[in-house]
Amino acid sequence: MKAIIFNGSLERRSESTSGKISQYFAERVEKSGFETEIFSLADSGIPLFDVTLTKTPLAVERMTQLFLEADIHFWLAPLYHGSIPGVMKNCLDWLEVTSGHYQPYLTDKMIGLVCWADGLHAMQGIHTMDAVAKSLRAWPVPFSVPVIRTALFDHEDPTKISSLYSDKFDKLISIATTKRIVKGH
Repeated sequence: MKAIIFNGSLERRSESTSGKISQYFAERVEKSGFETEIFSLADSGIPLFDVTLTKTPLAVERMTQLFLEADIHFWLAPLYHGSIPGVMKNCLDWLEVTSGHYQPYLTDKMIGLVCWADGLHAMQGIHTMDAVAKSLRAWPVPFSVPVIRTALFDHEDPTKISSLYSDKFDKLISIATTKRIVKGH
């Protein structure tokens, strides 16, 4: 089984918020027995979506292959001005190149959603990703994690995810990897 962690941020530093969350997910999902890959948008080379191109860009072919091969997706995004980053949506728009496939887009893929914000509005990013996932024929996990960034990291050790959010991330991973909600977890 394969999982992809889609880091929808343009941050490149491994110690960045998106880097730390991506790494946390990769480690935990691998422990669940999944082959895991982090797809970092900042390093992907995905161009602006252009339906007039006669040949699909190589970066898009690679992205599409990774997204289609993965059984489970985890989409991670910061909230920018009330939504996910435009480059993340642009990347997902490129899945239009699969429209002619027998099972186009992300048909029947399980998608876990995480969004973080400096305030209380991260749920807006979750709603956006949920709508996009459903329009791509995927199944968003019925548990998502909107994050208040100031509470994300442990106050004693700011290099670690706080227990508040590690518990929530673990619950999301558990539901996505087992396809069941365990009471009390």
